Amino acid sequence: MKLSTNYLLYPANRFLERAVASTLDMLGDEAKAAAAPDTQIAVADNFLYTRGNFEQHRFRPSVFGGLCEALESGLTEELRAQEPLFWAEIQNNLGNILAAQGQQQRDVELYEKAIQCFNSALEVFSQEETPEDWALSQYNLATANQALGRLQDDSKPLKVAVDAYTNALLVWKREESPQEWMYAMHQLGVTFYTYGKLLKGNRQLQKSVVAYKNALAVLDADNYAYELTATHNNRGVVLHHLGESEENPDRLKEAIKSYGKALTVSMEQQLPIHIAVLCRVNVATAQNALAELTQDSRLAEEVADEFEVIMECFRHALQPLCLKHCEEQMAKTKSLALAVSA
Repeated sequence: MKLSTNYLLYPANRFLERAVASTLDMLGDEAKAAAAPDTQIAVADNFLYTRGNFEQHRFRPSVFGGLCEALESGLTEELRAQEPLFWAEIQNNLGNILAAQGQQQRDVELYEKAIQCFNSALEVFSQEETPEDWALSQYNLATANQALGRLQDDSKPLKVAVDAYTNALLVWKREESPQEWMYAMHQLGVTFYTYGKLLKGNRQLQKSVVAYKNALAVLDADNYAYELTATHNNRGVVLHHLGESEENPDRLKEAIKSYGKALTVSMEQQLPIHIAVLCRVNVATAQNALAELTQDSRLAEEVADEFEVIMECFRHALQPLCLKHCEEQMAKTKSLALAVSA
């Protein structure tokens, strides 16, 4: 069975933002001023949180090139010999910024350079002597490999990502480091999902559902509104595709509930409207799959109406490809309703 198109939300990359913030002083006051985003004209960003792992919102991406040059010039053998921990920290910062450029440009070579930086940091940091830095470097290594695996549709980087996230979780325990533990679990969910789709393996998708469920254990709407929304939504994505793969209506119903929770949190916490719209599109797409699987003409008619409402009321919040998806889904579900009723 062909899997439906649905929409993942990616967690905010705090480590990339930290890397940029800690490096800007190397560029001087003029560059620091240029790095600040233009907030004078408010323009809705309908791609926010959907671009991938290395999206950041605090700085203009135009500063990445200068930051990379400044960091690379400081990575001398003399510094490594005299201050190895500082040298490794620079490698982590450089790796994050290179990966952000790789995501912008869809450039495999930049991702590979970023991965090399994280591996270099891990030559210095160790689980025994510098556990927090080691865990962060493992997390960074995993995130870059996950992004590369998605870009190339390659299972090898995804396997590396799973192993590296698992390593980070040896240090980041739920009790002592709940936030870091949650982010690693969320990213494991993304990785297992991508891995499962690539291998066409339900076992990996089931692992993804478990990872997202673990992340939900430490999330609440007041402190982690976006993360809670993204985790419910992404868990819905995996259940949605599991339901289609297994031809299991109960899975699809569970996916619809998970999407619904994401939609509720995003609306109650007043997150950017396009996030709620994407959750709503995911709900309707899963309902469409359920109607098709169960040959439910009444549900198909309701879903057709829902897609029409989405396109009429929220066209301004829809990305172009998402709008096309909604049009295709509405046509499909109208055809289904007519065929079943005939």
